[in-house]
Amino acid sequence: MGVVHQHDKRSGITYVYESTSYWDKEKKQPRSKRKLIGRLDPTTGEVIPTDGRGKRRGQTNLENPAKRGPVPIMQTERLFYGATYLFDQIGIETGVTADLKTCFPATYKQILSIAYYLILEDQNPLFRFKKWAKLHRHPYGKDIPSQRSTELFQSITEEAKMHFFRLQGKRRAEKEYWAYDSTSISGYSESIKQFKYGKNKDGESLPQINLALLFGEKSGLPFYYRKIAGNIPDVKTIREFIRELDILGYEKIKLVMDRGYYSAENINTLYKEHLKFLCGTSTALSFAKKFIREIGVRKDHYEYYNSDLELYVFSKTIAWDYEQVRPYKGDTINEERRMYLHLYFNPEKLSDDGKAFNRKMDILKEELLSGKRNPEHEKDYRKYFVVKETPKRGVSLSFKQDAIDAAHERYGFFVLISNEVKDPVTALALYRMRDIIEKAFWNIKERLNLRRTLTSSESSLEGKLFVEFVALIYLSYIKKKMDEAGLFSRYTMHELMDELDVIECFTEPGKAPIQGEVLTKQEQLYRDLGVTPLLASPESSK
Repeated sequence: MGVVHQHDKRSGITYVYESTSYWDKEKKQPRSKRKLIGRLDPTTGEVIPTDGRGKRRGQTNLENPAKRGPVPIMQTERLFYGATYLFDQIGIETGVTADLKTCFPATYKQILSIAYYLILEDQNPLFRFKKWAKLHRHPYGKDIPSQRSTELFQSITEEAKMHFFRLQGKRRAEKEYWAYDSTSISGYSESIKQFKYGKNKDGESLPQINLALLFGEKSGLPFYYRKIAGNIPDVKTIREFIRELDILGYEKIKLVMDRGYYSAENINTLYKEHLKFLCGTSTALSFAKKFIREIGVRKDHYEYYNSDLELYVFSKTIAWDYEQVRPYKGDTINEERRMYLHLYFNPEKLSDDGKAFNRKMDILKEELLSGKRNPEHEKDYRKYFVVKETPKRGVSLSFKQDAIDAAHERYGFFVLISNEVKDPVTALALYRMRDIIEKAFWNIKERLNLRRTLTSSESSLEGKLFVEFVALIYLSYIKKKMDEAGLFSRYTMHELMDELDVIECFTEPGKAPIQGEVLTKQEQLYRDLGVTPLLASPESSK
């Protein structure tokens, strides 16, 4: 038995055969049988196995795509087209289609079709894609069975994904602030390492991963996300996040974060990397408490009232105690850096904070008297109570009124800090921009059906998250345009999609597609959503 190499001049491929010699009794001469075992890799010299027909084993249509170009119409069909046309135009407007085509040339149409399906058939699993695909005109134009969608997810590489983030990031205005936040996604898989028990933001007792998103303040669109192990708190993610933004080549970074990301270490890191930031913080921090005491009884004086915000607004410049440890030099830098401290007082929040504090004290008192102490509350026990225990009387409590009064001083206040934004009104407007992320998280979990994931492999989960992220770009674009045009007073997003989805398209082999009737109000919806409309038929009425 031996191995024979045979070079095909037409294809340039060298095939490798297993040759077995034998004696032919009829012809009375030696003969040989050959069995194709693979093709020779010209670079490594390794033999790549084939299935006997010149194809690599495990090769799928994703690796050997059909020729590019328009897909010819093979049969007569009448398909729904109005909503998917909207998505086609959004893809052009946002650059999503072009960027996907650059990063995933063989599979971008499948990615788009699944994204379209997720938007229109909210909360429906992917195995229902076949029915939807038969009724709608969409980029791929064919069914994507469950097995093929799994292969699609697994084919989405980290390199291609990061390339897409770079391209989308370059389309965002460099001067805008970026909102950064995360949410938890529960799952049942034991094979995915990053599913861990942590602080579940939906209150579910399941292992989870955390999904962090980055949104543009002006565009209202997401352009980056990262998956994080479920047991890592928000405050621990900033350093790695900054490192990845540097790898992506993003410049002039300006971040908006909530108080969950505040720590002295994170603020020092942001200063060290010369990044601009706006961050929520606790009123219990020393610089916040000091400012609140300075304001004192003036907290509700009319001269500080802002009618637009319906809040009392205060602001001052403070010195941040910057610290940078330099292991390579064996020293520590201690300097002062300029910071803007913005304080807001809300009389309605004053009442709510008081009720919340009293409920908290009731829980702490009950835990101490019952002997069922919560380890997470030990700091509060020491802060607010004097606990005595005797064999006869058991546990008795007295209160540290000074600590309770200090907490009372902070009722109704909330705090923002920034190293760039001087104006407190502008700062609050930017901070409230984070609401777009909260809406995005709702869309991911509810509309895109990702509150819990049943994905069982790392590669499938990574790919599915990416396709969900692409769908989220479209949903975020539509929401922003609906807000700007005041459409939410007349439609929910679901109703608006239904209004457009009924527009049909008639296709016949050898002929250009024929658009169905479009009402004037439907044409106006396209304009309100910022895309070139399918024009209304002359005979159509409102």
